[in-house]
Amino acid sequence: MTDQSINSVLHENRLFPPPAKFVEQARITKEVFEQLHQQAEQDYEGFWANLAQSEIDWQTPFSITLDESKAPHYRWFSDGKLNISYNCIDRHLESRGEKTAIIFEGEQGDIRHLSYRDLHAQVCRFANGLKALGIEKGDRVVIYMPMTPEAVIAMQACARIGAIHSVVFGGFSAESLKDRIEDAGAKMLITADGGHRGGKIVELKAAADKALESGCASIDNVIVFQRTQHDITIETGRDIWWHDAIADQPSECEPEWVDAEHPLFLLYTSGSTGKPKGIQHATGGYLLGAITTMKWVFDVRDDDVYWCTADVGWITGHTYVAYGPLAVGATQVIYEGAPTIPDTGRFWSLCERHRVSTFYTAPTAIRALMKYGDEVPARYDLSSIRLLG
Repeated sequence: MTDQSINSVLHENRLFPPPAKFVEQARITKEVFEQLHQQAEQDYEGFWANLAQSEIDWQTPFSITLDESKAPHYRWFSDGKLNISYNCIDRHLESRGEKTAIIFEGEQGDIRHLSYRDLHAQVCRFANGLKALGIEKGDRVVIYMPMTPEAVIAMQACARIGAIHSVVFGGFSAESLKDRIEDAGAKMLITADGGHRGGKIVELKAAADKALESGCASIDNVIVFQRTQHDITIETGRDIWWHDAIADQPSECEPEWVDAEHPLFLLYTSGSTGKPKGIQHATGGYLLGAITTMKWVFDVRDDDVYWCTADVGWITGHTYVAYGPLAVGATQVIYEGAPTIPDTGRFWSLCERHRVSTFYTAPTAIRALMKYGDEVPARYDLSSIRLLG
């Protein structure tokens, strides 16, 4: 496919209506959507209050839907208490405990399955490990990890104990990491020895060490997950291996119930137009947004296998990998690596192998793969895919 033909596709004006069967089975029909729109237009506070009550498990129910007293700093469900990790994991244990929560595939072909019960145990053990190292509600923790289940586990563990995480994309430099650690005033850094990308090892720990050499005085400890198992430097007294941090830790950890407006995470802008700015997201409203879009936009059902290719270093990966899919009890795929390793059919072979039914990726990824031609995806059985995001 030539660049000219690719550009012509980018300016597509045709409409592609969904098949009648898809429309019939959709969670939100056109008629239901119009009803919801009318309800929101007539009483937006009541609309969101009803959704928050039905979609979220609250430890303390809210009585105030929207506090506009300090507008434009609006506060949603401000007197309610909840825990997002409980909503993503614990509430599924009775009915979905043995259901697969995460199917992980590494670039080198390693595959792992985690059930909701497995995920609960691992999140709780890591949360207990964080507490044992002095992390408390309100502390800030920077996460600089490859795209493995442990990245999600670290985020969920922070949320479970009320710590505020700030994920830094694993492709960012040591200087970028340093800037974000210092701005956040982080007490802990969670990283890995390295990650796999494009057939090479991404030197995460080396970058972390470089960042900490020239500042980051707020960091007390660095937890290191052993992913690539290549030689790295471990600083005695500061660095702790992940497996040592969770050793002998119990697989139960009572969630910290927080106000709906309690900060869940800080996520920094890329810095392409100036100094990176930390954007703070509160717990309650964020969770409700993640749940409703998972159901209304991605139409996720209980038997779906959902895959969002985004990295957790970006907001898409936060909402549609770390929190949204788990909040609705979905099975999701997580892939660490490039879409062209070992060949340009990797995305499609993943979809075939794991019977992905909802595939959510970026236009940039699709454009990059289009140049290899239609014959590449045609080699794979993609009949399981029913929705593209």
